[in-house]
This record gives sequence, structure tokens and C-alpha cells, in this order.
Amino acid sequence: MSTLDRTVTSMGARLLTDWLANPLTDLNLIQKRQEAVATLIDNDGLRATIQTRLKTIYDMERLLARVSTGRASPRDLSFIGTTLEQLPPLKTLLADQPGGLLQELEQSLDVCADLQALLASALVENCPLQIRDGGVIQAGYHEELDQLRRMSDGGKQWIAAYQAQEAEKSGIPNLKIGFNKVFGYYLELTNSHKDKAPDYFIRKQTLKNAERYITPELKEHEEEVLTATERAQDLEYQIFVELREATHHEATRLQNTARVLGQLDVLASLADLAEQRGYCQPTMVPEPILDIRDGRHPVLDITEPDGTFVPNDTQAGTEKELVLLITGPNMAGKSTYIRQVALITLMAQIGSFVPAREATIGIADRIFA
Repeated sequence: MSTLDRTVTSMGARLLTDWLANPLTDLNLIQKRQEAVATLIDNDGLRATIQTRLKTIYDMERLLARVSTGRASPRDLSFIGTTLEQLPPLKTLLADQPGGLLQELEQSLDVCADLQALLASALVENCPLQIRDGGVIQAGYHEELDQLRRMSDGGKQWIAAYQAQEAEKSGIPNLKIGFNKVFGYYLELTNSHKDKAPDYFIRKQTLKNAERYITPELKEHEEEVLTATERAQDLEYQIFVELREATHHEATRLQNTARVLGQLDVLASLADLAEQRGYCQPTMVPEPILDIRDGRHPVLDITEPDGTFVPNDTQAGTEKELVLLITGPNMAGKSTYIRQVALITLMAQIGSFVPAREATIGIADRIFA
């Protein structure tokens, strides 16, 4: 995997693993993958653009798993929206390609424009991780939420103004207003100024270096602020749940899109590898033939210094050549040669190009070791 993997997304890496574990035996499907890889090799600009686009998307499969179990966070939904935003240019790129697998992927790529528009209009640009932190829904998306926020913000502005007013009236410049969950908003005076507290200040708490007070006027506005803030938080959570359910409702479309993105990533990865290492497109045939010229072990070809690995031919398939007996001393390379043939066959049957000058490979239905 580390030798073959040039994918740029987690979805592509998982799919490549799946392709290797489940090589194809359908000649037509193998050839369709080969044609797509060949197109991406010939058009390196297209390949580079696809990979650049894919690098900006998130792991849709994992995100959808969290959506389906009700564990998706606001940031997860924003990541889905960001991913969907990248799809129309990608679809346009693929639309310009001739028929074949790339054209099929373009037709299957559902950009889910309606869901993308919904998420883009509802969620703020940099969503917090937790809904309890608030600040998830954009201003202008929901009128009632905007109104509650204005009420909350207005009350907080009044409290700030009230602090300045009381500081001036009492002549206590460092008077400040704080908040805790036990008794809400309070006025705090340091011990050096507590003797200046007006009569209408009601002592609420004594600290080591300060005294805390409340006033009837402060308590009256506190209720307005806290009520509006709490209602806004509840409403924001309700809107978020509705967005999560709307996303879950489109899970089938989104999963299909994730599969398309994974396939694009794997095909581009195979093309990247083939171009970098000088692989050839093998000719696939239904007959039991192996004709590999200047074949190389795909792992050693990369891990050993260039020029170290000596290419080998492999020819089998006529009635007299169904079995090859490989002999030689210890450490002569017998196992490497045998594995090389098996790996080239396996690579060919996932639709990849192979490390050889040329190759004709018959479809195998199993590999024994």
C-alpha cells in the first residue's frame, strides 16, 4: 500500500485498499479503469487539477457516519458544506472528457446544490466545534433568532453602560460588573473602595480582596438578558438539529458522491504512480497467458536505488509452458521473482498500469502462495 498509494484523501486511500483486496476478474471493468488511468496520464494538467481540488475536501464518509448516528458537530456540517462547494468545478472538468469511466463518474457526481446552499446560508464561516458554544447560525438566516440576539446584545450594552454610570456616581473608577451562575450579574468593589458603596448596593458576597453587590435595577435587566440569551441558545440548537436532519435525509446522495470522489482519487493516484515510475499499460486477455517483458518488483523498484533491480522476463501460457520451475541458490531472488509476477498480475487486475516495458496478462481468478 505504501508503495502504490498516491491518494490525497482518506476516502481514496480506503478505496485503494479495497481494490487491492478485491481485484477484478471482469475484463471490461478492468479495461475501463485502465482507460481512465491512461487519460489521466496523458493529461497531467487534468490530473493535477483533480488532485488539487480533492486536497481541499473533507472525509465525507466519516462525516456522514457521524451524521447518521446523530453525533455530527456544527463543524462537521460545515465541512460537508465546504466539500460540496468544491464539486461543481470538478464536475465541469470531468464533463469535458470523452466517454468511459471518467464520463460515468461525472454523471454520477451529485453536487447536492440544494443542501450546499442551505448549509452555506445557515452556518457561520468558521463553525465552533460544539453547539453549546453558540455562534453557529449566521445572522440573517432566522429572524426570530436574530431578534433574540438583538435583545441579548442590547441588554449587555445596557449593563456595560450601567457599569460606567455607577462608577461615575460613586466615584469608584475600578468598579466592575461580573457574572456567575450562582447569583447572576453583580457589582464588584475592591476592599479599598468598599466604604464608598452607596446605600442601594445590596451586599451579596464577600471575597478576600473584594465585595460583591447587586441592585434592583441590575437584577431587572439581568432577567431580560438571561432570558433572551437562553431562548436564543435553545432556538439555535433546534435550528442546528434541523440542519443535521436535512443532511441525514440526503445521506444516500452524499454517500454516492463520496464513492465517486474516492474513485477519482484512486484513478489519479494510479496515473501519478505510473507516470513517475514509467509503468506500462498491460494488455488484458481472457486466455491463461503471462508475457511480461522487463518486469520489475513494484516495491523493490521504488525502495532500492535506481538501477539496482534487474528487470526480468516472464513467459508462460502455451501448452508446454503452463508450469515454470524456478531454481537457484539461496538468496538468488527466486521468491522475489515469483512475488513480482503475482504483484504485477494483482496490480493489472485492479486496473493499474504495471512496472514493465510491456505485458500481456490473462485474467486470473486466484493467486496461491
